[in-house]
Amino acid sequence: MARYVILSDLTDEGAKTLKKNPDRVKEVNTELKNMGIDVLDQYIVLGDFDFLTIVDCESEKMILKAIVEQLSRGSIKTRTYRIIPVNQFIESLK
Repeated sequence: MARYVILSDLTDEGAKTLKKNPDRVKEVNTELKNMGIDVLDQYIVLGDFDFLTIVDCESEKMILKAIVEQLSRGSIKTRTYRIIPVNQFIESLK
């Protein structure tokens, strides 16, 4: 499994949806789970982004498909990064 961090910004439409249905955040996490992506942690960010989500996923193809699905709805804009645990990085240098 590969780990990714997804930084998300709500669009105006996404903010309206969230105001009407705050549980939509959890619904999206369930949708991601159904696509084979495990949401490990999620935070509201006070700053340049609205959400920070950490996920595990089997492949880049799978994460890309899920991100495009979410983006196609027009509710969010995202930046997705592959992240590597520090211990794994250290081991790779030995």
